Amino acid sequence: MKYFPFFLQLEKLPCLIVGGGSVAERKLDLLIKASADITIVSVDFTDYILELAKTNNIKCIAQEYSEELLEGNKYKFVISATNNLALNQQVAKDCDTHNIIVNVVDQPEICDFIFPSILERGDITIAVSTGGASPVLARVLRTKLETMVPSSYGKLAEIVSANRVKVRKKMKKFSSNKIFWEQMLNGKFVELVLSGKSTEAELFLEQQIDRFDEDVANQGEVYLVGAGPGDPDLLTFKALRLMQQADIALYDRLVHPSIVDLIRRDATKIYVGKERDNHVVRQEEINQLLVKYAKEGKKVLRLKGGDPFIFGRGGEEIETLADEKIAFQVVPGITSASGCSTYSGIPLTHRDYAQSCIFVTGHLKEGKLELNWEKLIQPNQTIVFYMGLVSIDIICTQLVANGLDPKTPCALIQQGTTNTQKEYISTLSDMPSLVRERKPKAPTIFIIGGVVSLRDKLNWYSTSAED
Repeated sequence: MKYFPFFLQLEKLPCLIVGGGSVAERKLDLLIKASADITIVSVDFTDYILELAKTNNIKCIAQEYSEELLEGNKYKFVISATNNLALNQQVAKDCDTHNIIVNVVDQPEICDFIFPSILERGDITIAVSTGGASPVLARVLRTKLETMVPSSYGKLAEIVSANRVKVRKKMKKFSSNKIFWEQMLNGKFVELVLSGKSTEAELFLEQQIDRFDEDVANQGEVYLVGAGPGDPDLLTFKALRLMQQADIALYDRLVHPSIVDLIRRDATKIYVGKERDNHVVRQEEINQLLVKYAKEGKKVLRLKGGDPFIFGRGGEEIETLADEKIAFQVVPGITSASGCSTYSGIPLTHRDYAQSCIFVTGHLKEGKLELNWEKLIQPNQTIVFYMGLVSIDIICTQLVANGLDPKTPCALIQQGTTNTQKEYISTLSDMPSLVRERKPKAPTIFIIGGVVSLRDKLNWYSTSAED
Protein backbone atom coordinates (compact mmCIF):
# COMPACT_ATOMS: atom_id res chain seq x y z
CA MET A 1 0.00 0.00 0.00
CA LYS A 2 1.76 3.11 -1.24
CA TYR A 3 -0.69 5.61 0.29
CA PHE A 4 -2.69 4.93 3.44
CA PRO A 5 -6.32 6.01 2.95
CA PHE A 6 -7.98 8.03 5.69
CA PHE A 7 -10.71 10.67 5.76
CA LEU A 8 -9.72 13.98 7.33
CA GLN A 9 -12.04 16.61 8.83
CA LEU A 10 -11.06 19.77 6.89
CA GLU A 11 -13.59 22.22 8.33
CA LYS A 12 -11.71 25.45 9.14
CA LEU A 13 -8.37 23.68 8.65
CA PRO A 14 -5.95 26.22 7.10
CA CYS A 15 -4.45 25.27 3.76
CA LEU A 16 -2.39 27.07 1.14
CA ILE A 17 -2.79 26.66 -2.60
CA VAL A 18 0.13 27.82 -4.73
CA GLY A 19 -1.15 28.83 -8.15
CA GLY A 20 -4.19 30.72 -9.39
CA GLY A 21 -4.82 29.09 -12.76
CA SER A 22 -6.91 26.25 -14.16
CA VAL A 23 -4.87 23.62 -12.31
CA ALA A 24 -5.80 25.21 -8.99
CA GLU A 25 -9.47 25.42 -10.01
CA ARG A 26 -9.70 21.62 -10.14
CA LYS A 27 -8.83 21.33 -6.44
CA LEU A 28 -10.73 24.34 -5.18
CA ASP A 29 -14.28 23.01 -5.50
CA LEU A 30 -13.56 19.99 -3.28
CA LEU A 31 -11.84 22.08 -0.59
CA ILE A 32 -14.74 24.55 -0.52
CA LYS A 33 -17.19 21.67 -0.16
CA ALA A 34 -15.16 20.39 2.81
CA SER A 35 -15.26 23.90 4.42
CA ALA A 36 -11.47 24.27 4.54
CA ASP A 37 -9.88 27.65 5.41
CA ILE A 38 -8.30 28.41 2.05
CA THR A 39 -5.52 30.80 1.09
CA ILE A 40 -4.29 31.09 -2.52
CA VAL A 41 -1.02 32.70 -3.54
CA SER A 42 -0.39 33.66 -7.17
CA VAL A 43 0.57 36.60 -9.33
CA ASP A 44 -2.61 36.13 -11.39
CA PHE A 45 -5.99 34.53 -10.71
CA THR A 46 -8.62 33.22 -13.08
CA ASP A 47 -12.03 34.90 -13.06
CA TYR A 48 -13.52 31.67 -11.71
CA ILE A 49 -11.20 31.70 -8.68
CA LEU A 50 -11.86 35.40 -8.01
CA GLU A 51 -15.61 34.78 -8.11
CA LEU A 52 -15.30 31.84 -5.71
CA ALA A 53 -13.12 33.95 -3.41
CA LYS A 54 -15.89 36.54 -3.03
CA THR A 55 -18.59 34.03 -2.11
CA ASN A 56 -16.55 31.58 -0.01
CA ASN A 57 -14.25 33.79 2.12
CA ILE A 58 -11.08 32.65 0.32
CA LYS A 59 -7.97 34.76 0.88
CA CYS A 60 -6.11 35.58 -2.34
CA ILE A 61 -2.51 36.83 -1.98
CA ALA A 62 -1.41 38.51 -5.21
CA GLN A 63 2.34 37.87 -5.15
CA GLU A 64 4.90 35.27 -6.14
CA TYR A 65 5.32 32.27 -3.86
CA SER A 66 8.11 32.44 -1.27
CA GLU A 67 9.13 30.13 1.55
CA GLU A 68 8.31 32.87 4.06
CA LEU A 69 4.63 32.05 3.59
CA LEU A 70 5.22 28.72 5.37
CA GLU A 71 6.90 30.17 8.45
CA GLY A 72 5.07 29.91 11.73
CA ASN A 73 3.27 26.70 10.72
CA LYS A 74 0.18 28.66 9.69
CA TYR A 75 -0.90 25.99 7.22
CA LYS A 76 -1.66 22.33 7.91
CA PHE A 77 -1.21 21.30 4.30
CA VAL A 78 -0.17 22.82 0.98
CA ILE A 79 -1.24 22.16 -2.60
CA SER A 80 1.13 23.24 -5.35
CA ALA A 81 -1.08 23.62 -8.42
CA THR A 82 0.98 25.31 -11.11
CA ASN A 83 2.36 24.37 -14.53
CA ASN A 84 5.85 25.38 -13.41
CA LEU A 85 7.68 22.13 -12.55
CA ALA A 86 10.62 23.93 -10.93
CA LEU A 87 8.27 25.94 -8.70
CA ASN A 88 6.33 22.83 -7.75
CA GLN A 89 9.54 21.08 -6.76
CA GLN A 90 10.61 24.09 -4.68
CA VAL A 91 7.27 24.16 -2.86
CA ALA A 92 7.61 20.44 -2.07
CA LYS A 93 11.14 20.96 -0.77
CA ASP A 94 10.10 23.90 1.43
CA CYS A 95 7.16 21.96 2.86
CA ASP A 96 9.50 19.12 3.77
CA THR A 97 11.74 21.59 5.60
CA HIS A 98 8.77 22.93 7.60
CA ASN A 99 7.17 19.49 8.18
CA ILE A 100 4.01 20.41 6.23
CA ILE A 101 2.38 17.75 4.09
CA VAL A 102 2.12 18.70 0.43
CA ASN A 103 0.31 17.66 -2.72
CA VAL A 104 1.88 18.55 -6.06
CA VAL A 105 -0.62 18.21 -8.87
CA ASP A 106 0.36 15.59 -11.46
CA GLN A 107 3.71 14.89 -9.75
CA PRO A 108 2.92 11.99 -7.37
CA GLU A 109 6.60 11.20 -6.84
CA ILE A 110 6.99 14.35 -4.67
CA CYS A 111 3.57 14.21 -2.98
CA ASP A 112 2.95 13.42 0.68
CA PHE A 113 -0.73 12.91 -0.05
CA ILE A 114 -2.86 12.60 -3.17
CA PHE A 115 -6.45 13.33 -4.11
CA PRO A 116 -8.51 10.25 -4.89
CA SER A 117 -11.38 10.04 -7.32
CA ILE A 118 -14.50 10.54 -5.20
CA LEU A 119 -18.03 9.17 -5.31
CA GLU A 120 -20.56 10.80 -2.96
CA ARG A 121 -23.93 9.51 -1.84
CA GLY A 122 -25.04 11.88 0.92
CA ASP A 123 -22.88 11.09 3.95
CA ILE A 124 -21.32 8.16 2.11
CA THR A 125 -18.01 8.98 0.47
CA ILE A 126 -16.16 6.41 -1.61
CA ALA A 127 -12.61 7.26 -2.60
CA VAL A 128 -10.68 5.45 -5.34
CA SER A 129 -6.94 5.82 -5.78
CA THR A 130 -4.28 4.24 -7.96
CA GLY A 131 -1.47 5.70 -5.86
CA GLY A 132 -0.91 8.37 -8.50
CA ALA A 133 -0.19 5.77 -11.19
CA SER A 134 -3.23 6.65 -13.31
CA PRO A 135 -5.83 9.27 -12.30
CA VAL A 136 -7.80 8.35 -15.43
CA LEU A 137 -8.06 4.72 -14.29
CA ALA A 138 -9.27 5.92 -10.88
CA ARG A 139 -12.02 7.91 -12.61
CA VAL A 140 -13.00 4.89 -14.70
CA LEU A 141 -13.32 2.79 -11.55
CA ARG A 142 -15.36 5.52 -9.89
CA THR A 143 -17.71 5.53 -12.89
CA LYS A 144 -18.20 1.78 -12.50
CA LEU A 145 -18.97 2.25 -8.81
CA GLU A 146 -21.55 4.93 -9.66
CA THR A 147 -23.58 2.30 -11.51
CA MET A 148 -23.30 -0.10 -8.55
CA VAL A 149 -24.12 2.35 -5.73
CA PRO A 150 -27.45 4.06 -6.43
CA SER A 151 -28.10 7.58 -5.14
CA SER A 152 -30.63 6.20 -2.65
CA TYR A 153 -27.70 4.94 -0.55
CA GLY A 154 -27.41 8.53 0.66
CA LYS A 155 -30.95 8.27 2.06
CA LEU A 156 -30.04 4.91 3.59
CA ALA A 157 -27.09 6.50 5.43
CA GLU A 158 -29.36 9.32 6.59
CA ILE A 159 -31.92 6.95 8.14
CA VAL A 160 -29.23 4.83 9.78
CA SER A 161 -27.53 7.91 11.21
CA ALA A 162 -30.84 9.19 12.64
CA ASN A 163 -31.39 5.89 14.47
CA ARG A 164 -27.90 5.03 15.69
CA VAL A 165 -28.29 6.53 19.15
CA LYS A 166 -31.74 4.99 19.61
CA VAL A 167 -30.39 1.53 18.78
CA ARG A 168 -27.32 1.93 20.98
CA LYS A 169 -29.41 2.98 23.99
CA LYS A 170 -31.67 -0.04 23.65
CA MET A 171 -28.82 -2.56 23.62
CA LYS A 172 -27.39 -3.89 26.86
CA LYS A 173 -24.49 -5.70 25.20
CA PHE A 174 -21.81 -3.96 23.15
CA SER A 175 -21.88 -6.66 20.45
CA SER A 176 -25.64 -6.30 19.91
CA ASN A 177 -25.31 -2.99 18.09
CA LYS A 178 -23.12 -4.50 15.37
CA ILE A 179 -25.30 -7.59 15.04
CA PHE A 180 -28.48 -5.52 14.71
CA TRP A 181 -27.14 -3.31 11.94
CA GLU A 182 -25.65 -6.28 10.08
CA GLN A 183 -29.12 -7.82 10.03
CA MET A 184 -30.78 -4.59 8.90
CA LEU A 185 -28.24 -3.80 6.19
CA ASN A 186 -28.50 -7.25 4.64
CA GLY A 187 -32.25 -7.57 4.24
CA LYS A 188 -35.68 -6.02 3.76
CA PHE A 189 -34.83 -2.64 5.32
CA VAL A 190 -32.24 -1.87 2.63
CA GLU A 191 -34.53 -3.05 -0.16
CA LEU A 192 -37.29 -0.71 1.01
CA VAL A 193 -34.96 2.30 1.04
CA LEU A 194 -33.41 1.50 -2.35
CA SER A 195 -36.86 1.12 -3.90
CA GLY A 196 -37.82 4.60 -2.72
CA LYS A 197 -40.10 3.53 0.14
CA SER A 198 -38.35 5.56 2.83
CA THR A 199 -41.39 6.01 5.09
CA GLU A 200 -42.15 2.31 5.01
CA ALA A 201 -38.45 1.56 5.66
CA GLU A 202 -38.37 3.79 8.74
CA LEU A 203 -41.52 2.14 10.12
CA PHE A 204 -40.03 -1.30 9.51
CA LEU A 205 -36.80 -0.26 11.25
CA GLU A 206 -38.72 0.96 14.32
CA GLN A 207 -40.53 -2.39 14.52
CA GLN A 208 -37.25 -4.30 14.28
CA ILE A 209 -35.66 -2.19 17.02
CA ASP A 210 -38.58 -2.99 19.34
CA ARG A 211 -38.57 -6.71 18.48
CA PHE A 212 -34.82 -7.27 18.57
CA ASP A 213 -33.91 -10.08 20.98
CA GLU A 214 -30.36 -9.58 22.22
CA ASP A 215 -30.05 -13.02 23.79
CA VAL A 216 -30.96 -14.76 20.55
CA ALA A 217 -28.85 -12.43 18.41
CA ASN A 218 -25.75 -12.95 20.55
CA GLN A 219 -25.79 -16.71 20.26
CA GLY A 220 -22.75 -18.02 18.46
CA GLU A 221 -22.86 -19.45 14.97
CA VAL A 222 -20.39 -21.14 12.64
CA TYR A 223 -20.09 -20.44 8.92
CA LEU A 224 -18.51 -23.37 7.09
CA VAL A 225 -17.50 -21.74 3.82
CA GLY A 226 -15.88 -23.14 0.70
CA ALA A 227 -13.20 -20.74 -0.58
CA GLY A 228 -12.91 -22.39 -3.98
CA PRO A 229 -9.67 -23.41 -5.70
CA GLY A 230 -7.80 -20.09 -5.44
CA ASP A 231 -9.16 -17.35 -7.69
CA PRO A 232 -11.05 -14.91 -5.41
CA ASP A 233 -13.44 -14.10 -8.27
CA LEU A 234 -14.84 -17.62 -7.89
CA LEU A 235 -16.20 -16.96 -4.39
CA THR A 236 -19.97 -16.96 -4.08
CA PHE A 237 -21.80 -13.82 -2.98
CA LYS A 238 -22.93 -15.60 0.19
CA ALA A 239 -19.37 -16.68 1.00
CA LEU A 240 -18.12 -13.11 0.73
CA ARG A 241 -21.01 -11.77 2.81
CA LEU A 242 -20.37 -14.22 5.66
CA MET A 243 -16.62 -13.59 5.47
CA GLN A 244 -17.42 -9.94 6.19
CA GLN A 245 -19.61 -10.79 9.19
CA ALA A 246 -17.25 -13.10 11.07
CA ASP A 247 -15.70 -12.22 14.43
CA ILE A 248 -13.15 -15.06 14.20
CA ALA A 249 -11.86 -16.86 11.12
CA LEU A 250 -10.13 -20.25 11.03
CA TYR A 251 -8.53 -20.87 7.64
CA ASP A 252 -6.35 -23.62 6.22
CA ARG A 253 -3.34 -23.94 3.93
CA LEU A 254 -5.37 -24.35 0.74
CA VAL A 255 -7.06 -20.95 1.08
CA HIS A 256 -5.26 -18.52 -1.21
CA PRO A 257 -3.80 -15.41 0.55
CA SER A 258 -5.83 -13.09 -1.70
CA ILE A 259 -8.99 -14.71 -0.31
CA VAL A 260 -7.81 -14.45 3.29
CA ASP A 261 -7.41 -10.70 2.63
CA LEU A 262 -11.17 -10.50 1.97
CA ILE A 263 -12.07 -11.58 5.51
CA ARG A 264 -13.33 -8.68 7.62
CA ARG A 265 -10.27 -6.65 8.60
CA ASP A 266 -10.95 -6.55 12.32
CA ALA A 267 -11.78 -10.26 12.59
CA THR A 268 -9.32 -12.44 14.49
CA LYS A 269 -7.65 -14.72 11.95
CA ILE A 270 -6.30 -18.10 13.05
CA TYR A 271 -4.22 -20.27 10.74
CA VAL A 272 -5.04 -23.95 11.21
CA GLY A 273 -3.40 -25.20 8.03
CA LYS A 274 -2.54 -28.85 7.57
CA GLU A 275 0.26 -30.12 5.39
CA ARG A 276 1.29 -33.71 4.88
CA ASP A 277 2.86 -34.95 8.12
CA ASN A 278 2.70 -31.42 9.55
CA HIS A 279 -0.64 -30.62 11.14
CA VAL A 280 -0.40 -27.14 12.65
CA VAL A 281 -3.67 -27.83 14.46
CA ARG A 282 -5.14 -31.32 14.54
CA GLN A 283 -8.65 -31.84 13.19
CA GLU A 284 -10.04 -32.68 16.63
CA GLU A 285 -8.62 -29.43 17.98
CA ILE A 286 -10.17 -27.47 15.11
CA ASN A 287 -13.56 -29.00 15.90
CA GLN A 288 -13.24 -27.97 19.52
CA LEU A 289 -12.10 -24.45 18.63
CA LEU A 290 -15.26 -23.99 16.57
CA VAL A 291 -17.33 -25.13 19.54
CA LYS A 292 -15.41 -22.95 22.00
CA TYR A 293 -15.71 -19.71 20.03
CA ALA A 294 -19.35 -20.29 19.09
CA LYS A 295 -20.24 -20.88 22.75
CA GLU A 296 -18.59 -17.55 23.53
CA GLY A 297 -21.21 -15.95 21.28
CA LYS A 298 -18.87 -15.37 18.33
CA LYS A 299 -19.68 -15.55 14.64
CA VAL A 300 -17.05 -18.06 13.55
CA LEU A 301 -15.90 -18.47 9.96
CA ARG A 302 -14.38 -21.82 9.02
CA LEU A 303 -12.85 -21.15 5.63
CA LYS A 304 -11.73 -24.18 3.64
CA GLY A 305 -10.14 -24.48 0.22
CA GLY A 306 -12.36 -25.86 -2.55
CA ASP A 307 -15.67 -27.25 -1.30
CA PRO A 308 -15.89 -28.21 2.38
CA PHE A 309 -17.88 -31.38 1.64
CA ILE A 310 -15.47 -32.80 -0.95
CA PHE A 311 -12.39 -34.20 0.83
CA GLY A 312 -12.58 -31.19 3.15
CA ARG A 313 -13.69 -32.96 6.35
CA GLY A 314 -16.48 -30.43 6.60
CA GLY A 315 -18.93 -33.16 7.53
CA GLU A 316 -16.86 -34.05 10.60
CA GLU A 317 -16.78 -30.43 11.72
CA ILE A 318 -20.51 -29.79 11.51
CA GLU A 319 -21.23 -33.19 13.05
CA THR A 320 -19.45 -31.92 16.14
CA LEU A 321 -21.43 -28.67 15.98
CA ALA A 322 -24.70 -30.57 15.67
CA ASP A 323 -23.81 -32.67 18.71
CA GLU A 324 -23.16 -29.48 20.68
CA LYS A 325 -26.41 -27.89 19.37
CA ILE A 326 -24.53 -24.98 17.80
CA ALA A 327 -26.12 -23.17 14.85
CA PHE A 328 -24.21 -23.37 11.59
CA GLN A 329 -24.46 -22.58 7.90
CA VAL A 330 -22.64 -24.36 5.07
CA VAL A 331 -21.69 -22.51 1.89
CA PRO A 332 -20.46 -24.72 -0.94
CA GLY A 333 -17.44 -23.65 -2.96
CA ILE A 334 -16.19 -24.53 -6.43
CA THR A 335 -14.34 -27.77 -5.85
CA SER A 336 -10.73 -27.93 -6.98
CA ALA A 337 -11.39 -30.60 -9.59
CA SER A 338 -13.90 -28.41 -11.38
CA GLY A 339 -11.98 -25.15 -11.02
CA CYS A 340 -8.57 -26.53 -12.00
CA SER A 341 -9.85 -28.57 -14.93
CA THR A 342 -11.85 -25.61 -16.27
CA TYR A 343 -8.90 -23.21 -16.04
CA SER A 344 -6.77 -25.81 -17.84
CA GLY A 345 -9.17 -26.34 -20.73
CA ILE A 346 -9.92 -29.94 -19.69
CA PRO A 347 -13.64 -30.77 -19.49
CA LEU A 348 -14.24 -33.49 -16.91
CA THR A 349 -16.96 -34.98 -19.10
CA HIS A 350 -17.37 -34.92 -22.86
CA ARG A 351 -19.78 -36.76 -25.13
CA ASP A 352 -16.96 -38.30 -27.15
CA TYR A 353 -14.52 -39.07 -24.31
CA ALA A 354 -16.13 -39.44 -20.88
CA GLN A 355 -19.67 -40.02 -19.73
CA SER A 356 -18.74 -40.23 -16.04
CA CYS A 357 -16.23 -38.74 -13.65
CA ILE A 358 -15.00 -39.98 -10.28
CA PHE A 359 -13.24 -38.04 -7.52
CA VAL A 360 -10.67 -39.93 -5.44
CA THR A 361 -8.31 -38.93 -2.64
CA GLY A 362 -4.66 -39.69 -3.18
CA HIS A 363 -3.79 -39.12 0.46
CA LEU A 364 -1.41 -41.76 1.78
CA LYS A 365 -2.05 -43.55 5.05
CA GLU A 366 1.03 -45.17 6.57
CA GLY A 367 2.70 -44.98 3.15
CA LYS A 368 -0.10 -46.89 1.43
CA LEU A 369 -3.01 -46.00 -0.83
CA GLU A 370 -5.79 -48.50 -0.31
CA LEU A 371 -8.33 -48.13 -3.16
CA ASN A 372 -10.56 -50.37 -5.23
CA TRP A 373 -8.38 -49.95 -8.30
CA GLU A 374 -10.42 -52.22 -10.55
CA LYS A 375 -13.58 -50.14 -10.08
CA LEU A 376 -11.72 -46.95 -10.94
CA ILE A 377 -10.96 -48.31 -14.38
CA GLN A 378 -14.17 -47.95 -16.38
CA PRO A 379 -14.65 -47.19 -20.07
CA ASN A 380 -15.10 -43.50 -20.87
CA GLN A 381 -14.54 -42.34 -17.30
CA THR A 382 -12.43 -39.46 -16.03
CA ILE A 383 -10.52 -40.07 -12.80
CA VAL A 384 -9.57 -37.09 -10.64
CA PHE A 385 -7.16 -37.49 -7.72
CA TYR A 386 -7.07 -34.89 -4.98
CA MET A 387 -3.82 -34.64 -2.95
CA GLY A 388 -2.15 -37.05 -5.35
CA LEU A 389 1.26 -35.44 -5.85
CA VAL A 390 3.13 -37.48 -3.23
CA SER A 391 1.40 -40.72 -4.27
CA ILE A 392 1.80 -40.18 -8.04
CA ASP A 393 4.06 -43.25 -8.46
CA ILE A 394 1.60 -45.53 -6.68
CA ILE A 395 -1.40 -44.14 -8.60
CA CYS A 396 0.16 -44.58 -12.03
CA THR A 397 1.63 -48.00 -11.23
CA GLN A 398 -1.60 -49.40 -9.78
CA LEU A 399 -3.82 -48.09 -12.58
CA VAL A 400 -1.57 -49.64 -15.24
CA ALA A 401 -1.27 -52.88 -13.24
CA ASN A 402 -5.05 -53.10 -13.08
CA GLY A 403 -5.59 -52.71 -16.79
CA LEU A 404 -5.57 -49.02 -17.71
CA ASP A 405 -3.63 -48.28 -20.91
CA PRO A 406 -0.16 -46.86 -20.07
CA LYS A 407 -0.66 -44.34 -22.90
CA THR A 408 -3.77 -42.86 -21.26
CA PRO A 409 -3.34 -39.06 -21.23
CA CYS A 410 -3.15 -37.37 -17.86
CA ALA A 411 -2.58 -33.89 -16.44
CA LEU A 412 -1.15 -32.71 -13.15
CA ILE A 413 -2.36 -29.17 -12.45
CA GLN A 414 -0.36 -27.08 -10.01
CA GLN A 415 -2.08 -24.35 -7.97
CA GLY A 416 -5.00 -24.15 -10.37
CA THR A 417 -6.96 -20.91 -11.04
CA THR A 418 -4.16 -18.77 -9.56
CA ASN A 419 -1.45 -16.76 -11.28
CA THR A 420 1.00 -19.59 -10.49
CA GLN A 421 -1.06 -22.27 -12.23
CA LYS A 422 0.95 -24.68 -14.34
CA GLU A 423 -0.05 -27.84 -16.18
CA TYR A 424 2.11 -30.93 -16.59
CA ILE A 425 0.72 -33.00 -19.45
CA SER A 426 1.91 -36.57 -20.04
CA THR A 427 0.78 -40.19 -20.16
CA LEU A 428 0.14 -42.54 -17.29
CA SER A 429 3.44 -44.36 -17.82
CA ASP A 430 5.57 -41.20 -18.15
CA MET A 431 4.01 -38.91 -15.52
CA PRO A 432 6.08 -40.17 -12.54
CA SER A 433 9.37 -39.40 -14.28
CA LEU A 434 8.04 -36.00 -15.39
CA VAL A 435 7.17 -35.17 -11.77
CA ARG A 436 10.63 -36.19 -10.57
CA GLU A 437 12.21 -34.04 -13.27
CA ARG A 438 10.02 -30.90 -13.04
CA LYS A 439 9.18 -30.98 -9.31
CA PRO A 440 5.70 -29.38 -9.35
CA LYS A 441 4.46 -27.64 -6.22
CA ALA A 442 1.41 -28.51 -4.14
CA PRO A 443 -1.51 -28.20 -4.12
CA THR A 444 -2.20 -30.20 -7.25
CA ILE A 445 -5.06 -32.00 -8.98
CA PHE A 446 -4.32 -35.12 -11.05
CA ILE A 447 -6.70 -35.76 -13.98
CA ILE A 448 -6.61 -39.04 -15.93
CA GLY A 449 -8.59 -39.86 -19.03
CA GLY A 450 -9.23 -39.14 -22.70
CA VAL A 451 -10.56 -35.64 -21.93
CA VAL A 452 -6.98 -34.52 -21.27
CA SER A 453 -6.31 -34.79 -25.02
CA LEU A 454 -8.59 -31.75 -25.50
CA ARG A 455 -6.38 -29.52 -23.42
CA ASP A 456 -4.25 -28.07 -26.24
CA LYS A 457 -7.35 -27.16 -28.23
CA LEU A 458 -9.44 -25.76 -25.37
CA ASN A 459 -6.77 -24.16 -23.18
CA TRP A 460 -7.76 -20.52 -22.56
CA TYR A 461 -6.16 -19.46 -19.29
CA SER A 462 -2.55 -18.31 -19.31
CA THR A 463 -0.20 -17.17 -16.54
CA SER A 464 3.45 -16.17 -16.21
CA ALA A 465 4.22 -19.18 -14.00
CA GLU A 466 7.61 -20.76 -14.59
CA ASP A 467 9.00 -24.19 -13.75
